[in-house]
Amino acid sequence: MTLAQPGGIVYRTFRPGDEAAFFRLNEDWISKFFTLEPADLAIIRDPKTHILDGGGQICMAEAGGEAIGCCALLAIAPGEFELAKMTVSEKSRGGGVGRKLLQFTINVARQMGAHRLHLESNTKVAAAIHLYEQLGFRHLPGPLHESKYERANVFMELLL
Repeated sequence: MTLAQPGGIVYRTFRPGDEAAFFRLNEDWISKFFTLEPADLAIIRDPKTHILDGGGQICMAEAGGEAIGCCALLAIAPGEFELAKMTVSEKSRGGGVGRKLLQFTINVARQMGAHRLHLESNTKVAAAIHLYEQLGFRHLPGPLHESKYERANVFMELLL
């Protein structure tokens, strides 16, 4: 699935060759605020095994052929996905790319038959949490399952 936007930004699903950009974007984002944890490294080093082969998907944003953002859907159960590894490159932030990437990813999840999205975040990234709230995610009192991440202290879901 691909969606081209005015301004030359393209939103699309993962293609072979996107692995390095997926790693770089996530390493930059996570390292800026947190410590890369073993679960992060496993997923971003091998997205094919940990996301795609398990029935998930990765959505990418690119401008001029360069990946500037990504967002993953990790299959949890039939019709349920964890929204994870969402980031936009620092130079591309503030122009609505993150919002459009998240909207694109939600649409991809719907096409994949999702009825529920779940995410884990941290209060340090208030702008991301605000974006999730604006797009309909609601806060949960705690995790639905044991979290893979030490830093997770915000849990949200979106019913589709």
